[in-house]
Amino acid sequence: MENQKKVSAISDVGAWGMNIVSSVGIIMANKQLMSNGGYGFSFATTLTGFHFAVTALVGLVSNATGYSASKHVPFWELLWFSLVANTSITAMNLSLMLNSVGFYQISKLSMIPVVCVMEWILHSKHYSREVKMSVMVVVVGVGVCTVTDVKVNLKGFVCACIAVLSTSLQQISIGSLQKKYSIGSFELLSKTAPIQAVSLLVFGPFADYYLSGKLITNYKMSSGVILFILLSCSLAVFCNVSQYLCIGRFSAVSFQVLGHMKTVCVLTLGWLLFDSELTVKNIMGMVIAVAGMIIYSWAVELDKHTNIKTHSHAKHSLTEEEIRLLQEGLEKNPLKDVELAEDKS
Repeated sequence: MENQKKVSAISDVGAWGMNIVSSVGIIMANKQLMSNGGYGFSFATTLTGFHFAVTALVGLVSNATGYSASKHVPFWELLWFSLVANTSITAMNLSLMLNSVGFYQISKLSMIPVVCVMEWILHSKHYSREVKMSVMVVVVGVGVCTVTDVKVNLKGFVCACIAVLSTSLQQISIGSLQKKYSIGSFELLSKTAPIQAVSLLVFGPFADYYLSGKLITNYKMSSGVILFILLSCSLAVFCNVSQYLCIGRFSAVSFQVLGHMKTVCVLTLGWLLFDSELTVKNIMGMVIAVAGMIIYSWAVELDKHTNIKTHSHAKHSLTEEEIRLLQEGLEKNPLKDVELAEDKS
């Protein structure tokens, strides 16, 4: 039993590690690929379509070689999930274009309370006071790190709201679909990736033209661009797989909270690799955020132990309803002594 717990813990750490490394790696690769100082490939939605196309190809090869088993999931559920996921991607890009960086970061931070409320509405999930407090600490810490100027406009606000709601719903749906159909994370991803790839590659160029005013057909490809696109797609496969793994193992709230570790890593690597400014405010925010993540981990473990004790106590004690039914049964059917056959009541 202890060995199983150790293996499970190692797997959990591995999933989080893969997600953080691949997510930070893809941000660094995309920064070089898309920035004006890099290759100026400003077609984010189409690039995401490439990501899912490669992911779908990996899933197809995996199923063909027997590495993974394909389980049945109704097509309409896959289509609905892909629609929500693609809405999330497009709305996030629009939100980043229409809003200031400060408001964009605030909208991303609001995903944690939105996920909490959605899980409470959809799954009647409740959170302890310790978990709520730790979430607030993380939000404050990341906010101090990242939020600068905050300017709001109507179009940007609407896009941000759609982005937050669709992203939160997508992350909750991943865990729900895995539990509902007893399907592994990679198997679910291999079913949704082709639908997302086709839709993003068809509609992505139009969305990118609206965002940047440029057509991908007019962009001049080079060997360096192709190399970084392949690197970005490779990292995207690990990022997508690890995201499904993490949400399948934990919860959407845990994924959001500990996922902000990526923000800390991105800020640090940006300072080390791209000469980005790292102020005292950034460092202070990082310290608060990391402290909040540690408190959150402790609060989740505390909840687990409390639930185990509650269930254990419930198994060894009668409820008031059970006692009442037992008393009614005794009144209607008085106990008889087996040997003397006399009423004891």
